[in-house]
Order: sequence, then structure tokens, then C-alpha cells
Amino acid sequence: MNITFIVPTVFIKRNPIYRLGGRLYGTSNAVTGPLILGGMLRQAGHHVEVYEELEGPVRYERLLRETDVLCIYTMTTIAPRAYELADLFHERGHARVIIGGMHASALPAEAAAHADQVICGEAESVILDCVEGRTTDKIVHAKPICDLDSIPFPDYSILKTPVRCANIMTSRGCPFRCSFCTTSRMFAPYRERSVDSVIKEIREARAAGFEYMNFEDDNFTADKERAKDICRRIIAENLQFKETFFFGRTDLARDPELLDLLAKAHLTRVLMGIESLNQASLDEVNKHQSIEDIKRACAACWDHGIRVIASVVLGLDSDTPQDIRATCTFAKSVGAYQIQPAILTPFPGTPVYDSMVEEGRLLTDDWSRFDMTNVTFQPKNESPWELQQLFWQACNDFYDLPSALRIWRKFGPEYGLRRVYLAAVTSIGVPLGYWVADHVPATPYYQLKRTPWKYAENPGATATHATVAEKSEHPARATDSHPTLLSTVASRLGWAAGTVAGTLRWARGLILG
Repeated sequence: MNITFIVPTVFIKRNPIYRLGGRLYGTSNAVTGPLILGGMLRQAGHHVEVYEELEGPVRYERLLRETDVLCIYTMTTIAPRAYELADLFHERGHARVIIGGMHASALPAEAAAHADQVICGEAESVILDCVEGRTTDKIVHAKPICDLDSIPFPDYSILKTPVRCANIMTSRGCPFRCSFCTTSRMFAPYRERSVDSVIKEIREARAAGFEYMNFEDDNFTADKERAKDICRRIIAENLQFKETFFFGRTDLARDPELLDLLAKAHLTRVLMGIESLNQASLDEVNKHQSIEDIKRACAACWDHGIRVIASVVLGLDSDTPQDIRATCTFAKSVGAYQIQPAILTPFPGTPVYDSMVEEGRLLTDDWSRFDMTNVTFQPKNESPWELQQLFWQACNDFYDLPSALRIWRKFGPEYGLRRVYLAAVTSIGVPLGYWVADHVPATPYYQLKRTPWKYAENPGATATHATVAEKSEHPARATDSHPTLLSTVASRLGWAAGTVAGTLRWARGLILG
């Protein structure tokens, strides 16, 4: 049979300009699940192709004619696109449609309205039976794989939208269960692969020509001794990549030997969940870390040349606007390489979602807005519109020329120029967002700005005292008036051009002495 796997993405991310920006932001990589499942089906004798809409255009006319079984991966924000593709293949093709992934696992009945079958959970144990027709249940609940070494490696030969970075998952799940996290519920319980299996896959990725690698584990350093063993093997066998990304927790800084090994093995880019500098908020989401842990980890990573992507959650019930600003300011002050200011998002299947539904706080059922950059609920300490402003402000304040130069001096021109690029994009994108909120009624930002705040003292209020106070602090962000889009973007383009030119002059002086 001809089997096609699709990893969809939202409309804006299918734009060539967005794809180019994504490549400037980081190194392209693929979701491993379809590559593992597709590899199993290829070994069983089927013709398999895997496509990532984020990484390149997909020629659907041919796939509609030739596909016998369509397998679609879902996360919450791409669920509407997944359903759109499923309906398209039902209407114009002849394929059976199977939908899986985190969103479908959380809301299988919803996905079943668009699919012939829905697979909930880790699909390795059921994919062959579902595709070949031996399992015919509408909703199939797959059991977790206990022996991760028994699962084949991702098969990149079937990927038709090529990527530059190999993804390797050395464990599944996480010993910690933050209340907003979906993956610790999709992949439960926590399980590990053997070090030998991990090293074998790394060897194959190197042999395939990959220069970059991601450890996809939710928490690569959860088992510190095992992480150290993997790093030692990488070092001993000279299996370092140009750069390896991993997810880690702040407790990694308690182990100096681990930090040394991570750096020597070229695990030099880490996403750490700082989340908040308010201990009450950390406790609220079951983060199991202290403010001191955060400060120690950021300093230790800087000292070891490990670039920190600081993940900050905006909108926690215990955080005030001042707490949010303080956390984002801290991330910049400790030299974080990038910031990921994630608006708290109530993903289905998490305790946060359940509590939001129970309290009547959800603002929308449009899953495409559940991407951690849009406000989708009623916050308790700021209006929905103010929370959106705090997100934009975090991006705007973090990415500037002085911090880009600091990153350049510490990590080199490649990473300094990426910061310059992000500063330029943010300086244009934020004013554009404000203009859209004022002038384009069909957009979520326009609607959000006019959404009454559930917790306001005056019913129907849409702003708080903090929003009003920001009018004098940030005139261009005033809620009642904005410069024209043309003048704002023109001035920002001038700033961006000046930033790039200034950076290049600075670099030339540095090189020539």
C-alpha cells in the first residue's frame, strides 16, 4: 500500500518567508514519531512517504491520487489543519485516514469526526494492525512501549521534506509533571533507552551526514548519571556534532561534572524552564525548583559556554504583571541566548485545561490559537489584552543590539547575528501586532483587545491599571492611539537596518583590530 504521513502546520507557517525566518532562528528538524512509524511500515513492505508542512511545500494533487492510507500527526494548534487535510482526502481521494498525536490522544472523539481511526498514545504497538486492517476499532488505545530499545530508529529515507538536524529521543516522559505540560501525560510513565542503543543511533546520524542533533527528551538530564554516561561515550568516540540541543532542568547546575561533560560533548544549547521568579507560581505548577536553582543554573551554563533558551510562562495565577516583567528582565540580565515567553496555554489533557473549563475561563475553542503566543483564557491578575501586551513587551525588550553584541562576544558571530535578526524581526512585528489589534476586526488581536475581563472590579472592563500606567512608559503602546502602520514600520525598518549596519561595522573593527 501507499502510505503517507503528514505533519501539518498552520497557514502562516506554510509561507516561504516564514520558513526562511525559521531557518535563521534555528536548525530545521522533523517530528520523530512519523519517521519511526513510517520506518516500521516500510520494513513491512509498504511504500511510505513523510512530509512536514513546516519544512516545505507538499504536492497534494499527486498524494490525493496515490495515497491508500493517510496518517496525520496532531498537536493542539495544528488540529484544525489536520482535520482540514483529513476532510480533503475523504472528499477528493480514496485513502483511509488515521489520526494520532497528542491532541487526538487527549480528545479522541473530536478527532474521530474526521478520521476512520484515531490512535491514542504511543502507536508503535498498533500501527501495523491499524494500517493493514486487523484492528478496526474507531478509537484505538495503544499501550506505552516498555522496552524502548525494541523500537526502530527514525527512518530519514522516507522523509520528503529534508531537514538539517537529527532528532534523537533517549527517553520518554518526564519524572516531573508540571500542571501545564502535555508530553508528560502523553508519554507516561517515564522510561529510558540503554546508553548503547542511544550511541548506536548517534553513530548512524553522523554517518548519514547530519551536522546538528537534538535530544528530544522532555528532560535529558532527569537521570544525571545516565546523561553523563552518554556524554562520556560521545566524547570518547568523537561523536560530537557542531551543535546539540537538549531540554534540561535547572537542577543540572548542582552537578559540576555533568556541566563539564555537556560542554565537552557539544551539548551547547539548552531550553530550561525558568517559568517565573515568583516561588508561589513555581509551586502552583508543580515545578519543583527554587529561585536559587534558576539563578545558579543560568550562571553555570554561561560559564560553561552553554547557550540558554529561557522558557518563561506568562499568565500564571500567582504572577502579577510586575512578576512577569521581572522574570523576563532577569532572563536578559543573565545572558540567556534566546527567550521563549510562552503564554500559559490550557492544552486539553492537562490539569490547567480542566480547571479552566471548570471555572469558565476559556475564551475560545479555536485550537489554532493554542500556540503559546496568543491569550486563550481569562487571567486573574491582568486583562486578556494586557497579557498579550506583556508577551509582546517581553520579546521587544529582550532582543536589542547591546544584548546581541554580548552574545556575539561570548559565542561568536553566527549566534550574535541570529540575535540581531531576531531583534529586527521583533522591532517590526510588535508594532504590526498593535496596528492589527486596532484596525483589522477579523483578527484575534482585535477581538482580544475588546474582550471584557472576567476579574475586573468594574464589569465590562478590558484594561487594568497596569495597562493604563504603561501609556506614559511606552507611548507607542498606548491603548487609545497608535502611529500609522507605515510610519511605525518605516521607523523600525530604519532601526533594523541601522542595527545590522552597526553590528557589521563593529565586527569589522573587531576582526581588523
